[in-house]
Amino acid sequence: MRVAVIRERTGGSGGFPQTHLAGQTLRAKTLEDMSVTQQEFRRAMGCFATGVTIITLDYEGDVHGMTVNAFASVSLDPKLVLVCVDQRARTHAHLRAKKRFGVNVLAENQRAVSEYYALPAEAQDRAEAEARTRFERTAHGTPVLQGALAYLECRLHTVQDAGDHTIFIAQVEDVVVREGDPLLYFRGKYRSIGP
Repeated sequence: MRVAVIRERTGGSGGFPQTHLAGQTLRAKTLEDMSVTQQEFRRAMGCFATGVTIITLDYEGDVHGMTVNAFASVSLDPKLVLVCVDQRARTHAHLRAKKRFGVNVLAENQRAVSEYYALPAEAQDRAEAEARTRFERTAHGTPVLQGALAYLECRLHTVQDAGDHTIFIAQVEDVVVREGDPLLYFRGKYRSIGP
């Protein structure tokens, strides 16, 4: 385990402060020394436990979806949420065109659904057989994943490009909430709430 402790330059070996942790001497990084690789950034972000969602939309009569854990509430008044989507994802263009989508918060027993919709090349028509998924439709035709812990019906509000992703902010028009525990994702692995 590598620990970086940020402190001002105060001395120590080579001008860097040292910290002792459980009998180990750790060399601390200073703000001047910090540079972040993509791998380090991914590892750091992996320390933030998240829930797992499937974004679903109807496109030309077919269900399209993708696994998303970059999801958050934005505002209570109006009720807004955001999802961040890689600009190379096939669902990205559909979200821009359709302007309406669903957010399905996965229950702890829906890992296979998350894994299926995380695969970029899979045909969506095999979802029912391969991931044991079934969908209902809202009055607007938006697909709702059966068994999801929560469902939010969303209408696109604002779009903002941010690096290699796009932030889609949407107004929530309807919600469904069920009892159960969520599927979690932490340090590159699926988790569940412990006893």
